[in-house]
Amino acid sequence: MKKGTEEHKIPDLEIIDLEENDFPTEGQAYEEENYGGEEFPSEDHSPKRRFPRISIHLVLLITFIVFVCGIAYKIMNFGKRVDLEEIFKDGPGTYEDTFDEILPLMDRDGNRMETNYEDGLTIVAFGNAPFADDADSKDGLSNMIQEMTGATIYNCSISGSYMASQRTAINPSESPMDVYTFYWLVMLACGSDTMYTFDEAKEALGDQVPPEADQVINTLTTLDLNTVDVITVLYDATDYLLGHEMYSDQNDTDIEQFTGNLEAGIEILQDNYPHIRIIVMSPPYAFSDELDENGDYISSDITRYGQDVLSTYVIKEYGSCATRRVSFVDHLYGTITEDNAKDYLIDNLHLNVAGRREIAKRFVYALYYYDQDQIPEQ
Repeated sequence: MKKGTEEHKIPDLEIIDLEENDFPTEGQAYEEENYGGEEFPSEDHSPKRRFPRISIHLVLLITFIVFVCGIAYKIMNFGKRVDLEEIFKDGPGTYEDTFDEILPLMDRDGNRMETNYEDGLTIVAFGNAPFADDADSKDGLSNMIQEMTGATIYNCSISGSYMASQRTAINPSESPMDVYTFYWLVMLACGSDTMYTFDEAKEALGDQVPPEADQVINTLTTLDLNTVDVITVLYDATDYLLGHEMYSDQNDTDIEQFTGNLEAGIEILQDNYPHIRIIVMSPPYAFSDELDENGDYISSDITRYGQDVLSTYVIKEYGSCATRRVSFVDHLYGTITEDNAKDYLIDNLHLNVAGRREIAKRFVYALYYYDQDQIPEQ
């Protein structure tokens, strides 16, 4: 080096350990500068804890596994037989829900009309086999009701008849049995001049004319409906088995329909004899007339001949009665059901004596529903 020139020395360097936190943080420097080192509440500047990331693939995998397990469980448990013996160990149970609609007789203003019991009851019964079978026997349905009530009963039912007419007008040459449907019998009872058509139908039927036809026609042409207290209507499942039409949404009183024929007859009775209480009874349960491989009758809830199964006929009939505000007794679910039908039927359709007695009890129940104090002592 040249003389007179200062030496340039490397200054001493201080090695700083960066791992030690000897330097004030930015917050601390700010605090010392602004507060002169006075103590004050400090904030926690420690780093926040981080949670592990959840993989969307893992979530989807778990969801898929749960779904597959559910499907496997369903497959393994599908089609297990129900132990009916265990279910019915205390008996078959009873139907609590029926379509019963028991109404009192009402006038046009909605007031109840009391039934006059002083002179006894007079009842007219329309229908087919349930009333017509064994009609002259003490085991006949009308005679059972008479025994239970003491009422005078005119049995105007006709065996082999049905509810729904096959023609809108009587045509004895094509459908002679139409004259014995409910609507045309009501027309006859109300004084309609249709007697000649009944004679033509009788001639057309020849040996097939129902045995009680003459007696019924004579009764209806001589009976004064002003003296009648109650009319009951009971047609069995014949219309269902014949595949007759059930109802029409366009015409409630279409006599070619099961419900339409009923409503047309009720309408005439209510217009001309508003003092008569009407009690409609549904068909009791009946099987279809088809047999399975074991020779047993097949359920009427799975066999159709016309618009629908038998239960639908009953439900539609209930709807008609509700519309016309007349009483409805549901035999299909409340009296003779699919569960007990074999105890009360002699075939797939006709009632035995025990079956008719159950029907009689249910009619009496409806008859005195609002007049329990009038039930005769047995």
